[in-house]
Formats: sequence, structure tokens, C-alpha cells
Amino acid sequence: MLRRVIPTTIRGQITVIIIAALLIVIVAGRALERWSKSDLRAPDIESISESLAMIAGQLRYASPAERELILAYSRRAGWNVALEPIAISQRFTGSSNLENPLGRLVDWLFPPDDVRPPVGGWRTFLNGERVVAWEVDDHTLVVLSGFPNAILTSSSLSQGSYYIVAVIVLIAFFFVFAIRAITEPIQRIAEAANDSDIANSSHIFEERGSIEIIALSRALNGMRSRIRVMVESRTRMLRGIGHDLRTPLTRLRLRAERMEEGAERDGLLSDIVRIDTLLAESLHYLRDEYAVEPFERTDLASILQTVCDEFSDVGFDVRYSGPDRIIATCKPLAIMRAITNLCDNGVKFGTSVEVRLTRSEAGYDIIVSDDGPGIDPLLQTRVFEPFFKIDDARQKENVGFGLGLSIVADIVHSHRGTIELSQNRPKGLKIAIFLPVSRLSAER
Repeated sequence: MLRRVIPTTIRGQITVIIIAALLIVIVAGRALERWSKSDLRAPDIESISESLAMIAGQLRYASPAERELILAYSRRAGWNVALEPIAISQRFTGSSNLENPLGRLVDWLFPPDDVRPPVGGWRTFLNGERVVAWEVDDHTLVVLSGFPNAILTSSSLSQGSYYIVAVIVLIAFFFVFAIRAITEPIQRIAEAANDSDIANSSHIFEERGSIEIIALSRALNGMRSRIRVMVESRTRMLRGIGHDLRTPLTRLRLRAERMEEGAERDGLLSDIVRIDTLLAESLHYLRDEYAVEPFERTDLASILQTVCDEFSDVGFDVRYSGPDRIIATCKPLAIMRAITNLCDNGVKFGTSVEVRLTRSEAGYDIIVSDDGPGIDPLLQTRVFEPFFKIDDARQKENVGFGLGLSIVADIVHSHRGTIELSQNRPKGLKIAIFLPVSRLSAER
């Protein structure tokens, strides 16, 4: 029933909040005003001034003897009134050193509503004491003194009650509205975007909430579907081109092998091998098994040790440093492929590689360092781009399309991790991978 009443658009919900807030302010503000006036008993400056104006009117038309009688009756009723010459108004001030600064602020924020203030205004002080004065005739003033030194007045309680309720209600309403209608849906969409996998064909952005949030989620789902179709079309096209090129490439190799031995035959076979290697690398990149591999609990330390042992078995100086066992939730084949690519680059351009695994409260750090020539710091942010090659940054010949580090970066990002490059000391390259604990399980 409540869902039928509440509008489904953010604009309509804001309108309902404003109307509800106004109703609450009117009801609650009135109740708070009555309670504060009855319990706090603050001086009512407007009523006092109005009563003093009536006394001044009576004194205006009274004889001197009658004036004394009126003043006597007024003092007997608790009114500290006195007749003063009109010249005393020159001694009136608008503030007093004895006044509480908070009371001065309250008077400034909530002045009395009467359009006809007394002589000297609503804030009148004589010898540091607050007074109210009304003109009796051209030569005389009636002055009322003896006000309690109160911070709050009836006027401030009347107006302040509504202001206080309005501020509290509006802040509370819009705070709850901002969290439930805007902040939470946007955070949910952001988390879904971070966890999204292009290989997953389902809609990852949940279409619920206000009409605007539903429209945004639907648009993002549609955009993701279009991107997925575009990527799949591009991948199928490149795979087809790669496979189609391998057939004539095989014929060229057979013909070259039948040629007489010599420099021309060796050069032709070398070029054929190079082209075949580049095609294999491209097809391997397009297979992207790491994108669809599920997360599972596995021994992260064992994966790194296995990669290092495989390189050591064929004669490379690749060593592992770290704990013997860490159980984590990750994509084991993808992690193995990433570390293999990094170690392969390390032994290709250096003589030794170290893979170090450390654990922190936030996650796990994998650092792969080599003693090669390193990479220019100006180019370290670009080496993760697909097909970007550095010809002069390393000292040895660089063969390939430059997809190794791009694959590593994709794998790390699929784990919601980070990857950074830095110079190794005294020489070489250091690659630091951080895998957050949100994706990884704790050690058993």
C-alpha cells in the first residue's frame, strides 16, 4: 500500500518529502512552542511593550496627581515603571557589556514581530540594564525596567521552535532519502561495475529503485551487452584471420624447407617462424581463458613455487621467496599465467628473477624483480597497453606483439588488484602485484 502512495520518480519523492516536512513542521513546531512557553516562562517583550503603551496612553491624559496614582498601582502590580524626561533617551544604547552574547545573537535572529517598536527600539539599554520606553508627551517618557537576564524571549521561542523543527525534519528526511534513493543505488551500481565480467552474458546491474535509477541500470546493461557483442565480433574476426593465415604460412614453410641450404633459405625460415610465433601469441591472447575461469580456493604459494621450479628445471635462475603455504580464493590458472609471463620477461631480458610473496592485513603482495635493463619511467604506464612494444628500453631483441604485460594487467584487474612498475636496485625492473583480501580468503 505504501509503495502505491510513494511516487516512483526522484522528483515525485522530493515533492512528497517537502510536503510531509511542512506538515510536520506546522504540527510539531506549534507543540514545541506551547511547551517551551509554558515551561521556560521566557519574557514576552511584545506583550510587555503593548501593556506599557497602554499605561503611557493613560498617563498622557492624566493630571500630575493621577499620574502618581497610576504609577503606584502599576508598581503594586509588579511593574517597575518610572516617568523620565524625554532627554534620557539620548543615553539609550543598543547593547550592554553585561548582556550575554548568546542572548544578543538570539535577539538578532528572532526579533519581535510588532511593526511599531518602542522608543529606542526593541533592544534598548540604560546604564547597562534592558528597558522598554514609550513616549507619554513631548517632554516625558515612561520607562519599564527590571527585566530578568534571560537569553530566550517569547519571540525567540515562537520563531525558534519552527526553525528548529524545520532544520531537524528536513535534514533527517533528506538524509534518509539521499541514502536510500540515491547513494545506495549508485554504490550498488558501482560495485556491480567493479565486479562485472565481460564474459558473463547476464545483466549485472539490478534494475530496481526509482525510475531514474532503473533507467540508468537498464542503460548500463544495454551498453554492456553492446560492448560484449562488439568484443566477441572482433575476437571471432581476429581468430578467423589468424587461423586463415596459418594455412598459407605452413605451405611457405614446406616450400622453404625444400630449398637448397643457404642464407636465403635460413632467412626465409626465420621470418616464417617469427610470423608463426606472433600469430600464436595473438591467438593465445584472444582465447582469454582467465576471463571466464571461476574463483576457487587454492594454495597461492604453491602456484608461485611451481612457476619458479618450471623455469629452474630448464636452466634459468628463477627463485621463490615467501611462505610455503597460503590458501586463497583466486583464479589459479590465471595467476599462474600472469607470473609465468612476468618470469618469462625477466629471463628474456635479464639473468636472474626473484618472485617474492608477502602477506598483509589488506591482502597479498607478489613482487617479481629481475636484473635486466629496466624500463624508462616515462614508459612504465604504457607497457600495459595491448600491442605496445618497447624497442630500446631493453638491451636484447624484443620479439612479440607486446601482449605479455597486458595479459598480466587484465588478470590482476579481474582480481580487483593493482599492478605497479618500478626500478630495481641496483638495476633491473620490479613489478609489484597487490591482490586485496576481499577477493582472497584467509589462511587456514
